[in-house]
Amino acid sequence: MLASKPVGRQAAALKYDILTALGTYALSLEKGPQRLVLRFMTLMTARYNWQRNELAVGQREIARMWSVDERTVKREMAKLRALGWLVVKRQGARGRVTEYGFDLECILTDTRGCWAAVGPDFDHRMRGSDAPEKNVVPLMTGTAAPAPDISDGSEWSLAKAVLHQEDPATYSAWIQALSRESRAGGRLILRAPSRFHGNYVTAHLQERLLAACHEIDADVDQLTILS
Repeated sequence: MLASKPVGRQAAALKYDILTALGTYALSLEKGPQRLVLRFMTLMTARYNWQRNELAVGQREIARMWSVDERTVKREMAKLRALGWLVVKRQGARGRVTEYGFDLECILTDTRGCWAAVGPDFDHRMRGSDAPEKNVVPLMTGTAAPAPDISDGSEWSLAKAVLHQEDPATYSAWIQALSRESRAGGRLILRAPSRFHGNYVTAHLQERLLAACHEIDADVDQLTILS
């Protein structure tokens, strides 16, 4: 497959090929997912450092670029992380924005079905040597849970998607089974399948889950686990 890090003499051509693959893929999607891919492409062309695999830009600047509010930026960036296209390299802190990287290999894998639509020459070039592809997620012992459905756009489904991308093993064992019970102001209420499950999550994972939910929706400042 095409090199996942465009460098060297052919770097410019490889970048155009990746953007072509993304654009063709976007045009095959429905309006919502299509807009997400186009927003991602805007980040890639405007602020992504290909050489260092680095995107370091604040939410306010992204919101201005996308003509949306910062809340929408948080949700869209969470969706991109859930897809595996966007990876946190260094979490933001006071006075410093979050630094992201792009998983170009994951992007190429997801867009592969559209390469032939560009033309046989493009498809052949993108596939390159047809060497075996690396897995996006390392193989684990046991069955890993699939990525959650984020079509409802709720803060919990998006947070679950981010948590699944960051730690598939923990997600499969403890997070997947948690369901959204209700929301009261800044308090999000989840339900665990058993008392033991709920107690474990409360003791070991509650702060992590709250942080993920707060990242998606800044109004979420409390998390309760029922069983």
